[in-house]
Amino acid sequence: MAHRNVDLAAVIAETGWSQTVLAAAMVRVAVESGAEEVITVKRSHIAMWVAGTRPRSQAAAILRETLSRRLGRPVTFAELGLAERSADTDASADWNTDTLTALVDLGRNNMDRERRRLLAGAAYSVGGLALPGDSWWDAAPQRARSRSLRATHSVGESEARAVREMTEFFARRDQRHGGIDGRTALCQYIVDDVARYVGGSFGSERTRQALYSAAAEAVYVAGWMSFDASQHELARRYFSLALKLAAEAEDTALAGHTLRAMAHQAIDLGHARTALELANASVERNRYTSAVSRERALIGIVRARALAVNGQRRKAIAAISQAEKDLARATSADDEPQRVWFFQEASLAHETARTLWALGDLDGALRHFRDSVRFRKTDSFSRTHAVTLGYMGTVQAGQGNLEAACQTWSLALDAMDGVQSGRTRDAALTMRAVLSPFRARGIPSLSEVDARASAVLQRVT
Repeated sequence: MAHRNVDLAAVIAETGWSQTVLAAAMVRVAVESGAEEVITVKRSHIAMWVAGTRPRSQAAAILRETLSRRLGRPVTFAELGLAERSADTDASADWNTDTLTALVDLGRNNMDRERRRLLAGAAYSVGGLALPGDSWWDAAPQRARSRSLRATHSVGESEARAVREMTEFFARRDQRHGGIDGRTALCQYIVDDVARYVGGSFGSERTRQALYSAAAEAVYVAGWMSFDASQHELARRYFSLALKLAAEAEDTALAGHTLRAMAHQAIDLGHARTALELANASVERNRYTSAVSRERALIGIVRARALAVNGQRRKAIAAISQAEKDLARATSADDEPQRVWFFQEASLAHETARTLWALGDLDGALRHFRDSVRFRKTDSFSRTHAVTLGYMGTVQAGQGNLEAACQTWSLALDAMDGVQSGRTRDAALTMRAVLSPFRARGIPSLSEVDARASAVLQRVT
């Protein structure tokens, strides 16, 4: 006979939520995480768990994350009376796990079909975004040097170049085809080759730093592709690993670049306060000042959007202005890191539009979305082009111009051909949601876009 879970009942009471409200909050986290088996949770499930029934692993993870977000602190399975759960780790403790061990474990988990399924439905851990203190960053390079002293195989500059070449290939492929297609191949490369290089011995400190920076960029791209595939917790873990490798490489600009990506993801998932903390961290500890102008513009415009979603209008506008100045100073010189090759006028216009949109300036957002479409080289940036057009159509619909929105969305759907991306899938979902009230009217242009968006949703998994 099951015994009442008094620990779980106590934590729920601490939130001040009813069981009905908790169930609704769990559904929101489950939808965000793609945890389909938890989307149907109702008050009756909460009541059964309090009565002593054990929730399934996915449901337990979503329950813990939901309660953690409400209470503003990491909640453990032990606190919930679920201490036997093997996943009972504080995500923020990942910073103290050996980087090489974490790299191999995450990669292997991502290769295993069943573990990959569980990772795909894992809740995005806001607690896991809590950054370590200054002492951790200061000690990171020495931790890496100590690790390489135990290695027996030698790694040199040729391995670092090989990693960079492979990373560039996947980064460019992601821009054209999206993050769903090809991501597994990059993750396999990280497990088979990158992890082995990270665990090697190096002839000089400069060589070690070069390899660690290259490894960090490869892991970062795996994180970005996971983000684009809507595998949000997996993306967070890869971003955190990339950040650790960048810290161990003493590559402050790359650390800022990665923190910017983490802030971008947090904004898109609706975690405004956490996003601003990450965006502010991206410019601290010389991360902004050590970056080249193009990367400064990228870091700065995402921080502008973080400020905007937090209602800090004046600071957001100032940050947009600074990003424009930074990009104007940029040159395609040999000293620019490869990771910023994509950030050009079209990208800045896209992010500026999203910032103005968050501030409620629809006219300004539409103007910059149009600039982004005009500037972009669509053959090389098919995924981003489709996403931009999707956002642009949504703004037009928000202004009441549904006919113009359908024309824009039709172009977006054209651009989605051959793209496998969670973000283009989200754009198609938005189209259908906006058009839903008008379906019965039989308007040809609306019906055509609705049908095409439905077809995209069936194709993009």
